Formats: sequence, structure tokens, C-alpha cells
Amino acid sequence: MTSPATVIRSRPLRALAVLSGGGILVAALAGCGDTNVDEAPVERKSFALSGKTLVIDSDDSDLSVVQADVADVRVSRQVDGWVFGGSGPEKVWKLKGDTLTLRMKCSAIASDCRGRHTVKVPLGTAVSVRSDNGGVTAEGLSGSVRVASDNGDVTVRDTTGPLELRTTNGKVSTENVAAERLSAVSDNGNVHIGVSAGKVPDRISAVSDNGEVRITLPRAEGPYAVTARSGNGSADVDVPTDRESSRVVEARSDNGNVRVRAAE
Repeated sequence: MTSPATVIRSRPLRALAVLSGGGILVAALAGCGDTNVDEAPVERKSFALSGKTLVIDSDDSDLSVVQADVADVRVSRQVDGWVFGGSGPEKVWKLKGDTLTLRMKCSAIASDCRGRHTVKVPLGTAVSVRSDNGGVTAEGLSGSVRVASDNGDVTVRDTTGPLELRTTNGKVSTENVAAERLSAVSDNGNVHIGVSAGKVPDRISAVSDNGEVRITLPRAEGPYAVTARSGNGSADVDVPTDRESSRVVEARSDNGNVRVRAAE
């Protein structure tokens, strides 16, 4: 005899109707309820960090990294979801050496599981993020920032250290950053770069294989040595230019418009 199908959820559910017979299982999953991370309980944990570099290995969760006046790494997480015919959400957070591992996984015939982690790091910490699936946001960091995402948007705001940002599938964007060097790449998505008016990077490289590339620069900080190219789209430059300038800007898309413009 076929055993009853089960639904597991991290919080109470509305009723689930399950019909089974003749080797055919029909599940009325509409009764499982909506997944809402915003209303999920907040869990918190601190980890001692011995050095000035933190590597974050994240999977199946949105991630936010911020700087704070703290002595250790402080993590908060919210997870919500349901599974049908399986298990989860299974949660992992651990620090080994300089690597913080964050996991949220559901294994089931059908599921809807979502997670969110916020990581507070000590002042001046260099951060390197590896994310398999989920958006990554870094804000207010003074150390260097490296992000590599397989599937998700990458957003960086109000940072002052060097930036190396890449996503295989998603948008890369920066706002009010003052990095000495900035590299942003998307294999499939737009790349939008905004910098601080007070400190423009010495070198900016923004590249998309399939998407729009847009770089916004303060006109008063020019001129710039600009290279703007598109394999399939327009390429427009609307900032003061000088090929001998020490401020080098590369904007390139294989399939999409390219624009280097002055801030309004």
C-alpha cells in the first residue's frame, strides 16, 4: 500500500487535501499557504572571526552584507516554506576558518522555500561572496568586496574598497561607490554603474554578454579615457573624454545598448 503523502512547513498551514488511489496521487497544493519570509521568525547567531577577511558561501537564499561597529560576525536569518513529499527547509550556518557557510534547502516533489540572511561584519573587513542561487546586496563596506553569483542580482551601495562583481544570470548595479577599481560583469543581465561624486574609480570595467551597460559619471571629475562598444546595439558617450586620462572607463556589451553618461 502506498504511504500517505506528507506536507512539511516551517509554520502552521491551512488544510491540505490529498487524494490517493490506483497508483495515482493528486495533491491539492493550493491549501499550503503562501511563503512569506518577511513574517518568518528572526534567528540570530554570532561567530568569532580571527582575521580581516570573510568568505561567505551562500546557497538558495538572498544575502545582505553590511558593516557595523562589532567585534565579531553577526548573522540573522529568516526562513519560510513548505514541502510536499520530502523534507525541509533544512538550515545550516557555520564558520570554519574564514569561511561562513549559509544554507537553506528543501528536497521534495514540490516545494516553495525561501530564505534571507543578513551578515554584519567588523569595520574594514574584506568580503568575498560565493552565491549559487539568490540575490546579493553589499552596503556601507570599507574593505574590498568580491561577489560571484551563479543566479541572482548583485547590488552594491556606499562602499569605498575595490569591487569585483560578477553574476552568471542577473543584474549588477552599484550606487555611490568610491572604489579605486571597479569591475562588474553579467553573463546575462544589465550592468548599471553609479559612483561617488567625490571619488571616481581610477579604472571602471562594465561588461555584459547579453544586456544593457550603463555607466553614470560626474561630469566635473572628467575627462575620462572611455571605450564604449556594442556588438548588437548602440554605443553612446556623453562625458568629457581624453584618451590620455588616468581615469579609464570600459563599457561593453555583446548584445545590448551601451551608454556612458554624465550624472544629472
